Amino acid sequence: MLSFTEENYLKAIYHLSKEGSEPVLTNDLAKSVRTKAASATDMVKKLAAKKLISYRKYYGANLTTKGKTEALMVIRKHRLWETFLVQALGFMWDEVHEVAEQLEHIHSKRLIEKLDEFLNYPKTDPHGDPIPDRNGKIQQTAAISCDQLEKGKSAIITAVKDSSGSLLKLLDKIGAHPGKKIKIIACEPYDKSVEALLDGQRVFISHEVSKNILVKE
Repeated sequence: MLSFTEENYLKAIYHLSKEGSEPVLTNDLAKSVRTKAASATDMVKKLAAKKLISYRKYYGANLTTKGKTEALMVIRKHRLWETFLVQALGFMWDEVHEVAEQLEHIHSKRLIEKLDEFLNYPKTDPHGDPIPDRNGKIQQTAAISCDQLEKGKSAIITAVKDSSGSLLKLLDKIGAHPGKKIKIIACEPYDKSVEALLDGQRVFISHEVSKNILVKE
């Protein structure tokens, strides 16, 4: 059984490595988990000793198959808990991340399977992120950021890159949720902000926000 801290490191490595495909430098890892570089190096060595990652000095850390599976199980629990908090307990989508950060470390497999069953086996969480299945398989959806959507083209919002509360509250104001239809009708050359139709309603979206909205044509 992994510790709270070990699970957080594995999850951070997974996200920083772009789903396990690239090595992660210890300095970047330290920033992600908000600790000192020396502490991150010590943990990396510990995870390597457990064969959860492979590590070479100056090159970085990569998840092993075992480490990736463990990381995906933590992510699975996190996203299932976020879904439960929104669907069953009435939390807003900008309120659930920190609570799920605590709940994701519960180690009862039976509880998580019952949770999945109770939610009717959801494929995505409230932010549109895919939920790994019980075997650690994750189905990624091909998507582009909204700022890459061509003028006149329509698409469906699938997810948001940034789950920070401030962004999610802003998206709530304009109604930009996963599943909504969006069409770009104008783009401002000066700051790349866009005018769009969001389920038929005219909205204005800054470039910074549009970069964090993922869509599928």
